[in-house]
Amino acid sequence: MIDLPLVVDRGRGEPMSAQLVGQLRAAMREGRLAAGERLPSSRALAGVLGVSRTVVTEAYEQLYAEGWLEGRHGSGTFVSAITVVPEPAGPAPAPGAAEDAAGMVDLRPGVPWIGALDTPAWRRAWRLAATVERVSRPDPHGLPGLRAALADHVRRGRGVACSAERVLVTRGATNGLDMLAATVLRPGDRVGVEEPGYTGAKAVLAGRGLTLVPCPVDGHGLVVDALPGDLRLVYTTPSHQYPLGGVLPVPRRQALLAWARRTGALVAEDDYDGEFRYDVAPLPALYGLDPEVVVYLGTTSKILTSDVGVGWLVARPDLVTAIAHRRRDLNDRTAVVPQEAMRLLLERGDLDRYVRRMRAEYARRRAAVAEALGGLRLRGDTAGLHVVVETSPEEAARLAEAARRRGVLVDTLRRHHAGPERAGGLVIGYGAAANLTELRRGCAVIRGLAAERRDR
Repeated sequence: MIDLPLVVDRGRGEPMSAQLVGQLRAAMREGRLAAGERLPSSRALAGVLGVSRTVVTEAYEQLYAEGWLEGRHGSGTFVSAITVVPEPAGPAPAPGAAEDAAGMVDLRPGVPWIGALDTPAWRRAWRLAATVERVSRPDPHGLPGLRAALADHVRRGRGVACSAERVLVTRGATNGLDMLAATVLRPGDRVGVEEPGYTGAKAVLAGRGLTLVPCPVDGHGLVVDALPGDLRLVYTTPSHQYPLGGVLPVPRRQALLAWARRTGALVAEDDYDGEFRYDVAPLPALYGLDPEVVVYLGTTSKILTSDVGVGWLVARPDLVTAIAHRRRDLNDRTAVVPQEAMRLLLERGDLDRYVRRMRAEYARRRAAVAEALGGLRLRGDTAGLHVVVETSPEEAARLAEAARRRGVLVDTLRRHHAGPERAGGLVIGYGAAANLTELRRGCAVIRGLAAERRDR
């Protein structure tokens, strides 16, 4: 049993679990609890403190999410080997002195937290996948077992009812978009992209020689009434518009599908972070309303890590067949071992359990960001792994540069525009930060800089 003066007071306004979190965190920060030291079980510590086990469990879960604690299968709870980053002191570094992300608080979007990824289930899946039999000519559709598992996954998680024959395994959402463009479009064809929108998708489409047509978005997502009638395809993120965060309402979804039917265009739906919503259950995927004109794109890069290199494309069977043939011609393929590992994680329920765990983790991070940025105008904070701090384009650029000098990396909306900047702001991701302490510190820098500029 640890010998620390831990005390919880029922008479204080602060919840008892929060009191315990503060005392344990201080003990670890000050070295009174050393890295690798084992903590008592929640039941044992609850008995010593005279509180319910729930109080201790909640405190442990919070410290685990912040990265202070780690669990070892069958062994208990231990203090992590965490490095505490001190508050910046003294003058800001000279321009260019902090170009490298090493040692910086990284609040850029698009990266999930991988601190909880190394689990027994994860290691077991990759170990077993490494023994899969190799084939000289892999099926460009993907492994049959994974296609079936993915069909079940998107049905349960996103309301996408489809058979395995409608699923093609890709290396990620942008790879699926690239193969779609290579199959159904020709250089010079006009394709609609959200403005502002995902730069990766724009780069893929431009790389195929297509003419990008910026299409405006508002607080609810794509403005369907503004779509020109000569587009061959429109790329959209209806469940959580990237990067502004709007959710396309049902009337606009119906209008978008009617537009696609009328013009003969396809709709590429990128459901890049549909698993993570924190206010209400997400709307079902757009694909479910009209599987004939929508191509549904998904990826594991926001669920797990981009290193896995597995995604999926769901479309009508004839289109899937055509894409698979084109893919073979281009010698594009998804590695077999990651496919097999994903199949095992899906079939055994390990991925679902991990997603539930990470949904709770990201909800804590989102709440911490909202609190730390209190007073600033936020949008897009009901889902996903990032928020937008609204400000003018010029102010966003100044704040991002000032934050970099203070050791904090953030993105701006400028990079997400194909044409003139329609909206200004900072794009703050909360997936890459090592823990809540680092996340709060980075957001405190942003808030402080914004306050300094207001006071001038």
